[in-house]
Amino acid sequence: MKKLILIIAVISAFSFTSCKEDAASKVSEEKVAEAETRDANAGKFPKMIFAETEFDFGTIDQGTNVEHVFKFTNTGDAPLVIVNAKSSCGCTVPTYPKTPVAPGDSAEMLVKFNGSGKNQVSKTVTVTANTETGKETIKIKAFVNPKEGSGPTSK
Repeated sequence: MKKLILIIAVISAFSFTSCKEDAASKVSEEKVAEAETRDANAGKFPKMIFAETEFDFGTIDQGTNVEHVFKFTNTGDAPLVIVNAKSSCGCTVPTYPKTPVAPGDSAEMLVKFNGSGKNQVSKTVTVTANTETGKETIKIKAFVNPKEGSGPTSK
């Protein structure tokens, strides 16, 4: 029995070591250069700088559609890629560039608000991008005049 276990162990060890190939021969110079470039740029991030981070529509009537364009510049060292832009509610819809913004270039983000709510309204848009923090925020606000008859009734 001991001989059988010893023979199985020797055969197993031989089969594992015989399948080993020279790993260094599989490494291509092109892949090494690509990895070095990637590692050198690992600390470089895009930086999303907005001309303004908050916009006030002032006083609007309830149900009035309004929109504003937020302009921003990539002041970082890498292309800026916006993955998503999401508002704090469905009444606000952001539209963002789908292509990367090169370092030094500018772009725009359109934010539409449908005038829902009453009185002072404030909405936040969260932008998910490949910046160092990963998230940037912009805000809109407005004072929404309620439609006649939608408020409390007086006697």
